[in-house]
Amino acid sequence: MLRRAPVQRRSAQRLARILDACAELLDETGYEDLSTRAVAGRAGVPIGSVYRFFPNKRAMAEALARRNLDAYADRISNRLAAPDQPAGWRAAMDVVIDEYLAMKRNLPGFALVEFTVPAPRESRQANYEVADRLLHLLAERLGLDAADAGLRTAFLVGVETADALLQLAFRTDPVGDPAIVTETKELLRAYLARYLDGAAGGGAAGGVDGAAGSGGGEP
Repeated sequence: MLRRAPVQRRSAQRLARILDACAELLDETGYEDLSTRAVAGRAGVPIGSVYRFFPNKRAMAEALARRNLDAYADRISNRLAAPDQPAGWRAAMDVVIDEYLAMKRNLPGFALVEFTVPAPRESRQANYEVADRLLHLLAERLGLDAADAGLRTAFLVGVETADALLQLAFRTDPVGDPAIVTETKELLRAYLARYLDGAAGGGAAGGVDGAAGSGGGEP
């Protein structure tokens, strides 16, 4: 992905500017018309600086996707660590959805490059990584066994399902159809309850987190 990782602070800042420019141009031109030269111009760096990090635009988009996934995980972790965050897996799953929605609505370039480059095969592979990342992220907080094969499959099915439904929500409404978002949350609660009630804190009797509750709501 990266030809070489930045070592000095100045180099890291330059890489961040390149990825920021890439994200902005994705919104303006789309992936097909994205070019390393245009990114260099927008970032205010020589074209050689772009090629120092990336051999082509695909590698650049992959690095942006990796940054997005890291940012997504950080946002979820920060929300879950907040003193006012309700306990239980249902509230945690609402955070997972809500932070994705916030990034989809507000983060430059995220509409085209979420956690992988815009290609069906890569998107399917990315969902495996997203599911594993979410399971490991939530395992300690919820008392789950991240190595459990059944849980890994359940999280993958949950991610694939939510991905398909939320893509539909944004095709229906530019900011995400609220009715489809609500149905997505309800579907995930109903499906994951088979695996997480009793295995994680805040099961069906968890109060703030009950099956009829809406958890954290939309951002």
